[in-house]
Amino acid sequence: MSYPKLVEQLIEQFSRLPGIGRRSAERMVFWLLNSAPEESAALSDGIRRLKEELRFCQECNSLTDQPTCRICQDESRDRSVICVVENPKDLLAIERTGVFRGLYHVLLGAISPSDGRGPDDLKVEHLLGRIERLKAREVLIATDADTEGEMTALFIADRLRSAGIRVSRIGVGIPMGSSVEYVDHSTLTMSLNSRREMVIP
Repeated sequence: MSYPKLVEQLIEQFSRLPGIGRRSAERMVFWLLNSAPEESAALSDGIRRLKEELRFCQECNSLTDQPTCRICQDESRDRSVICVVENPKDLLAIERTGVFRGLYHVLLGAISPSDGRGPDDLKVEHLLGRIERLKAREVLIATDADTEGEMTALFIADRLRSAGIRVSRIGVGIPMGSSVEYVDHSTLTMSLNSRREMVIP
C-alpha cells in the first residue's frame, strides 16, 4: 500500500534534494503534516521568495537580495585587493576565516572542457573591468585545487599578466583535488596568509 498521491509527489520532490533519500524525504513530509499551518506556510513562502528575490550582486556576482551585496557596500573593505572564487559558497568559506578584508569576485564556475564550459562562460571580462575601475593592485585567485580550478587560475593570471597587477594564488595547506568550500577554517586561514605570487611563463 502506498501513500496518497499528494504525499508521494512531495516525497519524490524532497528526494531530489542533495543528500536526501526516500526515508529522509518521508520524515520531512510527515513533519510538515504534523506542523502548524503557519510553519509550512513560512517554508513555502521562503522557497518562493528565494527563487523570486535572490539575485547576483551587480558588482561581484555573489548572492544577494539587493542590487549589490553587503561586502561590496562595506566601505571599510580594502578595495585594492580582489579575491577570485568559483562560487558564492567559496566566498562564504573564506569570509568565515575573518582573515581576508578585501573584495571578492565570483566567477560562477570554472573552466571545464568536459562539461562544455570554456573561458567565455566565466565572468572574467567583468572582473577585468572591476580591476581597472577600482585600480586594484592585487588579485588573489582562490579557485579549487583541482584540474579545473588550476586551469581557471592560469587563464586569469595570463589575462592579467600584462596589466601590471600582482596575481597571487592561495598557498599551502589545501590538498590537490579539494574544494575551497570544504576546507576547514584553520587550513584556509593558513592558505590565505601564505598565498604566493603566480608566475606565468
